Amino acid sequence: MKHNFGAGPCILPQNVFKQAAEAVLDFNGLSILEVSHRHKDFVAVMDETIALVKKALNIPEGYAVVFMQGGATLGFTIAALNMMREHKKAGYINTGTWATGAIKEAKKVGVDVNVFASSENEKFTHIPKNYSIPEDVDYIHFTSNNTIYGTQFHSFPETTLPLVCDMSSDIFSKEIDISKFDLIYAGAQKNLGPAGATLYIIKESILGKSTSPFLPTYLDLKQQVEKESMLNTPPVFSIYVAMLNLRDLIANGGVKAMEQRNIAKAKLLYDEIDRNPLFKGAVATEDRSLMNVTFLLHDEAHAPAFDAAWKAAGIVGLPGHRSVGGYRASLYNALPIESVEVLVDVMKSFANA
Repeated sequence: MKHNFGAGPCILPQNVFKQAAEAVLDFNGLSILEVSHRHKDFVAVMDETIALVKKALNIPEGYAVVFMQGGATLGFTIAALNMMREHKKAGYINTGTWATGAIKEAKKVGVDVNVFASSENEKFTHIPKNYSIPEDVDYIHFTSNNTIYGTQFHSFPETTLPLVCDMSSDIFSKEIDISKFDLIYAGAQKNLGPAGATLYIIKESILGKSTSPFLPTYLDLKQQVEKESMLNTPPVFSIYVAMLNLRDLIANGGVKAMEQRNIAKAKLLYDEIDRNPLFKGAVATEDRSLMNVTFLLHDEAHAPAFDAAWKAAGIVGLPGHRSVGGYRASLYNALPIESVEVLVDVMKSFANA
């Protein structure tokens, strides 16, 4: 058995894989890979997937859900173009690589970016606090969970301004109040499904308000909502697997139950990191992510032996991001607590060797 701690594309439930594999061979007489996105069978898939997103996240009236492509990387640009208003300014919080990318892309399309809070000077090892939110901006943008560095917002910025969030790596992992946000976007390949689809949750009142002189049809969220995610050929397979995964999520207690499981998994691993004399956490304790646990060896000379030990236990995906090093255990929804127990046992045995 393999224990997949990969950061993404990542683990999904085994029964979802089995159903998806069957549909590759036979989806009402065709393969899901060849069925027309205009066929009633796939239209039903799209409709159900959107309905399941709304149910799982308790999305209130006045919000639209669409699926697009391009990942959160294209979302950086889509968010900036669609949220641009009379100021052509925006406030960004910089907490890591993906937030940095969002800032860069917003500037490229003409947004005057005010980075009013950042932890870059401390190598993104914490979430900024005690900041003042600017008032002369069109929107506020932040990244809820920092996959590479292992930090997470455990409370969201309080503002009356439109709030935009990249939730790629922690959406569906905990309960959130959607009504606080004007736009949420998230790549599928963490807790939703395979890579290929990107989820957008959009407050309908923001649609059609952009003042950007450059807004291509595909990047216009109003057009995407009006075409019900069918403006062009959507990522059919990714959306189909997302539907299967959302069915599984809801059948197993929904987001509320998943949040409690994720808390238990993270506590088990962080407790061992803090207890074990050979390891140390990589970020501020109060800002530790429940999704991506980053940690280091006190003495890197032990790395070859530790690497051999976790590999022998069937663990995969544990090395930290190439830009950071150390280790990163991603605890996405589908990872069972038994896999965390295996990693903790390896760490304990390694310390006692």
